[in-house]
Amino acid sequence: MRRKDREITEFDEMMKIIAKCDTCRLAMNDGEFPYIVPLNFGTDVEDGQLYLYFHSANDGTKLDLLTKNNKVTFEMDCEHNIILYEERMSCTMGYASVIGHGIVEFVKDEDKFDALMKLMRHYHSEEFQFNTDMMKVTTVFRVKVNNMTGKRRNNIHPEEKSKKHVTME
Repeated sequence: MRRKDREITEFDEMMKIIAKCDTCRLAMNDGEFPYIVPLNFGTDVEDGQLYLYFHSANDGTKLDLLTKNNKVTFEMDCEHNIILYEERMSCTMGYASVIGHGIVEFVKDEDKFDALMKLMRHYHSEEFQFNTDMMKVTTVFRVKVNNMTGKRRNNIHPEEKSKKHVTME
């Protein structure tokens, strides 16, 4: 990482960023060009190993690619904030992000409910009720995270605290 002053290496800090994100972009190998999709996701840590959980229809390009090559890259970001420098007539962007690599593992039918609950926990309470009949037409997979790194661009330069700041929602 070029900007070591923005790098986040502590697992707990990266997990705080992940908890704030509502979308995870998953990139797969599609030959000449990468294939990337924004997905809802959930997380779980088992014996120190982070897993990201996803769901999908039972067929489609994403599953075709993951079946051919289960190596993926993921990215998620939050804390977007435009920082304006009126005198210089320029701006920059504040953010927090996590990027990493992992291996896709398909979840067995008997484990789908628990996996979907982990996914739902990211957006709702753990007790969220959903129509379990939909599990028949849903593929659930998880990414075993091999490595990840976080990055944060502080939203305010210390020397520029008096400038205008616009928050993106």
